[in-house]
Amino acid sequence: MQEGLPPVRRYATWLAVVRIYAGAFWLIHGILKIAGGSFAGPGGAMTRMVGGFAARTTGPYHAFLTGVVLTHATLFGGLVEWGETLAGVSLLLGLFTRLGGVVGIFLALNYWLAKGAYAAPGDYTAYEIVAAVLSAINVVLPTGRFLGLDAALGTRRRR
Repeated sequence: MQEGLPPVRRYATWLAVVRIYAGAFWLIHGILKIAGGSFAGPGGAMTRMVGGFAARTTGPYHAFLTGVVLTHATLFGGLVEWGETLAGVSLLLGLFTRLGGVVGIFLALNYWLAKGAYAAPGDYTAYEIVAAVLSAINVVLPTGRFLGLDAALGTRRRR
């Protein structure tokens, strides 16, 4: 019996599981915001949430939250809703998984910064960091190449 690494298919299967989980995570968060209908609107949850975050941040990110995000909360709320949803769809389908992963990293790190979590070492284990790592796996590894539509695009591209 040969000892060594497991078959490639086993790795590919687990990478697909990670991709699908990350996709479901982002899709659920995005759909709930869109379906609720009060996240991005004037005085909606986005405005209240960012207002609370701004109270805990300092420096350039505080200025960004108060001067840009809060003054354009409806726009940023829509970007959050659709960014989460489209990242989720991308990862679930395995279509443009690297792009979906980049969007996921961007969203998660912005949430983490908005909360001011970088100042507390205990917050490095917050779910935003876990979401960023799950999204990053989809950027650095070919997770969409197995049980994903990226495989079909890759095959077509090679011809």
